[in-house]
Amino acid sequence: MSINHIVTPLDSAILDSKEQYIFYHKMIDFAFKELIVAVQRQKLCNGQEVKLFKQYSDLLLYSIEAMRIKYMYDDEDNMKVDLTDSGFPNYLEFRYLFNDLELRDEYLGRLTPIANLKEEFLNTLMHKKQPIKKSKLFQAASIVYYSSVKKEYIFNRFVQGKIINAPEGSYADLLISWSFFDVSHNRPFICFMYFNYDGSNVDDYKNDIYEVLKTTADRDMNLDTMAYTIDRKLPKVSPKFIKRIDLGPIHNVFAKDENRITHTMLEAISKKEIPLESYAISLKIDEVASGSEFKEGSFFSKQVLQKWDAVFRKQYVFAPHRIIQLLYNKTPEMMNGLAEAPIEVSSMQYLVGSKKKKI
Repeated sequence: MSINHIVTPLDSAILDSKEQYIFYHKMIDFAFKELIVAVQRQKLCNGQEVKLFKQYSDLLLYSIEAMRIKYMYDDEDNMKVDLTDSGFPNYLEFRYLFNDLELRDEYLGRLTPIANLKEEFLNTLMHKKQPIKKSKLFQAASIVYYSSVKKEYIFNRFVQGKIINAPEGSYADLLISWSFFDVSHNRPFICFMYFNYDGSNVDDYKNDIYEVLKTTADRDMNLDTMAYTIDRKLPKVSPKFIKRIDLGPIHNVFAKDENRITHTMLEAISKKEIPLESYAISLKIDEVASGSEFKEGSFFSKQVLQKWDAVFRKQYVFAPHRIIQLLYNKTPEMMNGLAEAPIEVSSMQYLVGSKKKKI
């Protein structure tokens, strides 16, 4: 295990009330759905990439919803939101979900049977005219959690996509995608690689491709380094174009990082210049393409490798109109450095209503 894989909960903020859980999960769900629509609308990805982008995003949202169910009535433990340049739940929370579901049958065997719990709830509400105790609500939530959440839908540290035919007019014949959660940044990344295969059936070689991606392309690194490593380790594969999307940070009231956008928003929230539910999402897209090929190795065992062009980075910000105005007023030089003007998404204000919650 490398040092990049070591993660601790120390740089995390704890959600310690039911209101905070409701608020946080509603915000993340809303922001991500807005992001998916905006990425498609702005054509930052082609049609096939958007479908894959949505699939990986759905895994993230499913996992975060599972965390909501898990912690809603738990008095003994609390979900942790990463304090670094992230805004996502701490990676350990995803790991805890996966570990919990490994022991699903054991946990379900310890819980009160559903029929008994229903009867107890009805007796308390209808006959005793009393509210349900929080400990009992936690038991009910645990039953829902362990019986309904599927382990295969939890966002793991590395998520492998299938090899498919690339869209017509692409850089190469085949397309493969994967996603990873970089624990040093505590953010998810989504990658696409267009490549050609020197063989009759790529399925015969897919396990080799999957293994190389899992071991060499599972963390944030220089994209040309990643491309060269993949190319060198897979002699039958000729990568032609790699695209990596860095999702986040999600700038919101829970974040406490030193990011200029986060800091500007927190200051404005504290002065009541913008509402508590304000959010913005940063997104970076790195791209690298093969410009030509060269041969490397001895006379008897030469390998054709790609000569990569310079990495092209584009940075975007997605935010509601009021936040865009704020950022232009407070950080104009940063806004002018974006690949395009900040992309407007819907405000969350109408979802939370006029009554503000204390977070």
